Amino acid sequence: MVELLQLSRGQLEFFATIQRRLLKGLGQNPDLSARVARLQTIPGVGEILALSWALEVGEVKRLPSIGQAASYCGLTSAQHNSAGKEHRGPISKQRNKHLQTILIEAAKLAPRHNPQLAVVHERELQRGDRNRATLAVARKLVAYLMAVDKSGKPFAMRASGEEAA
Repeated sequence: MVELLQLSRGQLEFFATIQRRLLKGLGQNPDLSARVARLQTIPGVGEILALSWALEVGEVKRLPSIGQAASYCGLTSAQHNSAGKEHRGPISKQRNKHLQTILIEAAKLAPRHNPQLAVVHERELQRGDRNRATLAVARKLVAYLMAVDKSGKPFAMRASGEEAA
Protein backbone atom coordinates (compact mmCIF):
# COMPACT_ATOMS: atom_id res chain seq x y z
CA MET A 1 0.00 0.00 0.00
CA VAL A 2 2.84 2.39 0.87
CA GLU A 3 4.47 1.72 -2.51
CA LEU A 4 1.26 2.60 -4.33
CA LEU A 5 0.94 5.86 -2.39
CA GLN A 6 4.55 6.77 -3.19
CA LEU A 7 3.99 5.99 -6.87
CA SER A 8 0.82 8.08 -6.91
CA ARG A 9 2.56 10.95 -5.13
CA GLY A 10 5.45 10.78 -7.61
CA GLN A 11 3.09 10.97 -10.57
CA LEU A 12 1.29 13.94 -9.01
CA GLU A 13 4.55 15.81 -8.49
CA PHE A 14 5.66 14.99 -12.04
CA PHE A 15 2.37 16.31 -13.45
CA ALA A 16 2.65 19.51 -11.40
CA THR A 17 6.20 20.08 -12.69
CA ILE A 18 5.14 19.57 -16.31
CA GLN A 19 2.18 21.90 -15.83
CA ARG A 20 4.39 24.66 -14.39
CA ARG A 21 6.85 24.31 -17.29
CA LEU A 22 4.06 24.40 -19.84
CA LEU A 23 2.48 27.51 -18.34
CA LYS A 24 5.87 29.22 -18.12
CA GLY A 25 6.67 28.37 -21.74
CA LEU A 26 3.32 29.59 -23.01
CA GLY A 27 3.65 32.75 -20.92
CA GLN A 28 6.80 33.67 -22.82
CA ASN A 29 4.82 34.25 -26.02
CA PRO A 30 4.09 38.03 -25.87
CA ASP A 31 0.89 37.96 -27.96
CA LEU A 32 -0.55 35.01 -26.06
CA SER A 33 0.40 36.36 -22.65
CA ALA A 34 -1.17 39.76 -23.43
CA ARG A 35 -4.38 38.05 -24.59
CA VAL A 36 -4.48 35.84 -21.48
CA ALA A 37 -3.86 38.83 -19.20
CA ARG A 38 -6.71 40.71 -20.89
CA LEU A 39 -9.08 37.75 -20.48
CA GLN A 40 -8.12 37.46 -16.82
CA THR A 41 -9.54 40.94 -16.19
CA ILE A 42 -12.96 39.25 -16.16
CA PRO A 43 -13.77 38.44 -12.52
CA GLY A 44 -14.02 34.67 -12.20
CA VAL A 45 -11.66 33.91 -15.11
CA GLY A 46 -8.34 32.47 -14.05
CA GLU A 47 -5.14 31.67 -15.89
CA ILE A 48 -6.17 28.16 -16.92
CA LEU A 49 -9.55 29.21 -18.37
CA ALA A 50 -8.02 32.22 -20.16
CA LEU A 51 -5.18 30.15 -21.58
CA SER A 52 -7.50 27.31 -22.61
CA TRP A 53 -9.84 29.78 -24.31
CA ALA A 54 -7.00 31.47 -26.20
CA LEU A 55 -5.46 28.19 -27.36
CA GLU A 56 -8.65 26.28 -28.15
CA VAL A 57 -10.55 29.08 -29.89
CA GLY A 58 -7.54 30.41 -31.76
CA GLU A 59 -8.57 33.41 -33.84
CA VAL A 60 -11.75 34.70 -32.18
CA LYS A 61 -13.02 36.20 -35.47
CA ARG A 62 -13.82 32.71 -36.73
CA LEU A 63 -16.76 32.64 -34.27
CA PRO A 64 -19.01 35.44 -35.53
CA SER A 65 -21.55 35.34 -32.69
CA ILE A 66 -21.86 34.46 -29.03
CA GLY A 67 -24.40 31.77 -29.94
CA GLN A 68 -21.94 30.08 -32.26
CA ALA A 69 -19.22 30.33 -29.62
CA ALA A 70 -21.52 28.74 -27.02
CA SER A 71 -22.34 25.99 -29.50
CA TYR A 72 -18.64 25.40 -30.24
CA CYS A 73 -18.05 25.08 -26.48
CA GLY A 74 -20.88 22.55 -26.14
CA LEU A 75 -23.14 24.74 -24.03
CA THR A 76 -26.25 24.55 -26.23
CA SER A 77 -28.77 21.80 -26.70
CA ALA A 78 -29.20 19.73 -29.82
CA GLN A 79 -32.08 20.79 -32.08
CA HIS A 80 -34.29 18.55 -34.16
CA ASN A 81 -36.58 20.08 -36.78
CA SER A 82 -39.28 18.11 -38.52
CA ALA A 83 -42.48 19.22 -40.22
CA GLY A 84 -42.08 22.74 -38.89
CA LYS A 85 -41.80 21.57 -35.29
CA GLU A 86 -38.69 22.17 -33.25
CA HIS A 87 -37.58 19.85 -30.47
CA ARG A 88 -34.63 20.57 -28.20
CA GLY A 89 -32.66 17.64 -26.86
CA PRO A 90 -29.82 17.29 -24.38
CA ILE A 91 -26.52 19.16 -24.64
CA SER A 92 -25.00 18.64 -28.08
CA LYS A 93 -22.23 16.08 -28.48
CA GLN A 94 -20.65 18.13 -31.28
CA ARG A 95 -18.38 20.32 -29.22
CA ASN A 96 -14.89 21.13 -28.05
CA LYS A 97 -14.95 18.77 -25.07
CA HIS A 98 -11.91 20.26 -23.36
CA LEU A 99 -13.26 23.80 -23.51
CA GLN A 100 -16.68 22.61 -22.33
CA THR A 101 -15.14 20.94 -19.27
CA ILE A 102 -13.04 23.99 -18.38
CA LEU A 103 -16.01 26.35 -18.75
CA ILE A 104 -18.35 24.17 -16.66
CA GLU A 105 -15.80 23.91 -13.86
CA ALA A 106 -15.12 27.66 -13.99
CA ALA A 107 -18.87 28.37 -13.96
CA LYS A 108 -19.18 26.53 -10.66
CA LEU A 109 -16.71 28.92 -9.00
CA ALA A 110 -17.15 32.16 -10.95
CA PRO A 111 -20.30 33.40 -9.13
CA ARG A 112 -18.19 33.69 -5.97
CA HIS A 113 -15.91 36.22 -7.69
CA ASN A 114 -18.27 38.04 -10.05
CA PRO A 115 -21.49 39.63 -8.72
CA GLN A 116 -23.08 39.70 -12.19
CA LEU A 117 -22.55 35.98 -12.59
CA ALA A 118 -23.90 35.45 -9.07
CA VAL A 119 -27.13 37.16 -10.15
CA VAL A 120 -27.37 34.93 -13.24
CA HIS A 121 -26.73 31.84 -11.12
CA GLU A 122 -29.33 32.76 -8.50
CA ARG A 123 -31.98 33.61 -11.13
CA GLU A 124 -31.47 30.27 -12.89
CA LEU A 125 -31.45 28.38 -9.59
CA GLN A 126 -34.95 29.70 -8.93
CA ARG A 127 -36.11 28.62 -12.40
CA GLY A 128 -34.50 25.20 -12.42
CA ASP A 129 -31.78 23.11 -10.86
CA ARG A 130 -28.03 23.58 -10.25
CA ASN A 131 -27.03 22.17 -13.62
CA ARG A 132 -29.21 24.69 -15.43
CA ALA A 133 -27.72 27.50 -13.36
CA THR A 134 -24.18 26.32 -14.06
CA LEU A 135 -24.86 26.19 -17.82
CA ALA A 136 -26.30 29.71 -17.74
CA VAL A 137 -23.19 31.01 -15.97
CA ALA A 138 -20.94 29.16 -18.45
CA ARG A 139 -22.83 30.75 -21.37
CA LYS A 140 -22.42 34.17 -19.76
CA LEU A 141 -18.69 33.50 -19.32
CA VAL A 142 -18.48 32.72 -23.04
CA ALA A 143 -20.21 36.04 -23.78
CA TYR A 144 -17.72 37.89 -21.59
CA LEU A 145 -14.74 36.06 -23.09
CA MET A 146 -15.95 36.80 -26.63
CA ALA A 147 -16.55 40.48 -25.88
CA VAL A 148 -13.15 41.02 -24.26
CA ASP A 149 -11.33 38.97 -26.89
CA LYS A 150 -12.99 40.72 -29.85
CA SER A 151 -12.67 44.24 -28.44
CA GLY A 152 -9.07 43.84 -27.33
CA LYS A 153 -9.90 45.86 -24.22
CA PRO A 154 -9.94 44.79 -20.57
CA PHE A 155 -13.24 43.85 -18.95
CA ALA A 156 -15.17 46.70 -17.32
CA MET A 157 -18.20 46.27 -15.07
CA ARG A 158 -21.16 48.39 -16.04
CA ALA A 159 -22.39 50.67 -13.31
CA SER A 160 -26.05 49.79 -13.92
CA GLY A 161 -25.43 46.11 -13.11
CA GLU A 162 -26.69 44.95 -16.51
CA GLU A 163 -24.76 43.05 -19.16
CA ALA A 164 -21.07 43.89 -19.25
CA ALA A 165 -18.19 43.64 -21.65
